[in-house]
Amino acid sequence: MTADSLDQSAARGTSHTLTGGSSNNTTLDSPPFHPEKESRSHTSRPSSRHSHLTTTSSDSSNGDPLSPLEHALGRTTSIPQTDAIYQQDADNNNNNNHLTHTRTGRTSITSAASRPPDYEVTISTDDPEHPMNWPFWYRTYTIITVSYSTWVVVLYSTSYTATLPKIMDEFDITSKPIATLGLTTYLLGLAAGSVIVAPMSELYGRRPVYLVCLAAFIVLIIPCGLADSLSEMVIVRFFGALFGSAMISNSPGTVVDISSDKYLALCMSLWSIAPLNGPVTGPLIGGFVNDYLGWRWGNWLAIILSGIAFVLTFFVRESYLPTLIKQKAARRRKETGDENWWCKYDQRSVSTWGLLKLNLSRPFVLAVTEPILISVIYGILYLCFIAYPIIFTQHRGWSPSLTGLSFLGIGLGTLLSIFLEPLWRKMINSSPKRDPLNPSRPAPEATALIMCVGAVLTPIGQLVFSWTSLPASIHPSISLLFGSVPFGMGNTLSFIYGSNYLAGAYGIYAASALAGNAVMRSVFGAALPLAGPAMYKAMSPQWAGTFLGGLEVMLVPIPGGERIRGKSRVIRLMREERDREEKTAERRRKRAARRAAKGGRDVEGEEGEGEKTEVEEGKGRGREMGV
Repeated sequence: MTADSLDQSAARGTSHTLTGGSSNNTTLDSPPFHPEKESRSHTSRPSSRHSHLTTTSSDSSNGDPLSPLEHALGRTTSIPQTDAIYQQDADNNNNNNHLTHTRTGRTSITSAASRPPDYEVTISTDDPEHPMNWPFWYRTYTIITVSYSTWVVVLYSTSYTATLPKIMDEFDITSKPIATLGLTTYLLGLAAGSVIVAPMSELYGRRPVYLVCLAAFIVLIIPCGLADSLSEMVIVRFFGALFGSAMISNSPGTVVDISSDKYLALCMSLWSIAPLNGPVTGPLIGGFVNDYLGWRWGNWLAIILSGIAFVLTFFVRESYLPTLIKQKAARRRKETGDENWWCKYDQRSVSTWGLLKLNLSRPFVLAVTEPILISVIYGILYLCFIAYPIIFTQHRGWSPSLTGLSFLGIGLGTLLSIFLEPLWRKMINSSPKRDPLNPSRPAPEATALIMCVGAVLTPIGQLVFSWTSLPASIHPSISLLFGSVPFGMGNTLSFIYGSNYLAGAYGIYAASALAGNAVMRSVFGAALPLAGPAMYKAMSPQWAGTFLGGLEVMLVPIPGGERIRGKSRVIRLMREERDREEKTAERRRKRAARRAAKGGRDVEGEEGEGEKTEVEEGKGRGREMGV
């Protein structure tokens, strides 16, 4: 998709994606969003100084092989995943009997005594204000709206490729790679937005970010439609994608906000149908528009579709729970005139700049240093949007509109992989390996098994397509059915379950890992299409496709394994942290037993020394992990 950012999906929200959940298969005839009253409480506080470094409770992950992605999108923890550093600083402040909180953009320090527990404002899962308790029809409307809005942003990325011939003619461009820069800069804009714009939802909520970014996205399409040169389009498309990325990055979080654990898999699957097919429908729609209305109408159509998205989104209420709780606390203070009302999300010791610095730095560090994050398959997917026109337009003589129809094979593969979700879930749940950090769910390697299925299907589809797409005497249905369909399935499985694998493997750093992966995927997606025209001309479509299929074959062993995860510095440090926590808990149990034996008196010199050691260890680990 600009699949990548579903990751960001992931990435910020968060992250995550896409399918997963209980083994219950249901339809929308029953209320799939009914809240689980006994699950997840947003009012609980971490009981340990280091609890922010542990995995979330197993309550919501039993039977849900893809629950790590839900955690990465920020729902099932009392503190949003990317706010772990805030909780660490808040815990240190609590040790000094102070709490740090911000209001109206300013930070102040007040005594913990001025925050009486009886005045804390919360929203529990059975509260009518909780997004999971919205009317069924309205939650359905919300999912359709954010899915459609994400689809528009993704569609605009690839519809550009269908207009390249007429753009080159109008602007006297003779180099195909130069003309392709409009696609490249768009993908780079999505990568930049995933770490710059998307995190704003953690400060201001999802709805304001959606509306502001969609408005900016619409305005920035206008210069592209009126452009007098290719350079104008190349630059403006970058900034348009930067704002458009907010929909791709945050809309999975909205789905998580309003869906119960039981039906999260179904809701995510329904949401993902449109965005994951955005790359396919882009050339299809763009081709017909280009043939019958001209290339500029591709931009005007995007404005119309985006305008509809803006109007629909305007009626979507805020769903991000921390923002709702802060709004409720502010409303309570205003209504009562009592400033004692407070919520835990007022208590942030990191400034807005601190949040941006964290979100900008860690994803890039993980993208460069962590072996799990590297992905080439996504770049090859976007290379198809250059290769298919070469094969079907240049060699088979199809019009751009008919060439757009050739992408339906990839779209069919995407839909099949989504509809087969119960099969993939059954395979994951049947794995004997359990997650050492959370034994209630399968190990990340169980998810990697589905990634391996995708990693095998992708090169099979690529190689079959390469050697059946030409010569023109071979019927095109053979290459599309037996090549494009498995290729589309492989890409979708690699994307969806790769995102969950990262979320499960990186724990509290899942959001940063997904953001880093989104950056790398966008970079590959932006770079490889630039080399496509020259490569297909020099090697011929058959051998160029064989070369790409060979690369994909080499990637098959990468998705799986404890050995791969063992090479990750961050994961290694997380395991060391878990071991230290277990030792600390054991020391405390022994100390409590000795105190009980001495009638409740502290063991001389032991209490203060133990606490001091834990604080010093925590600071050292924080520096080592880059937080």
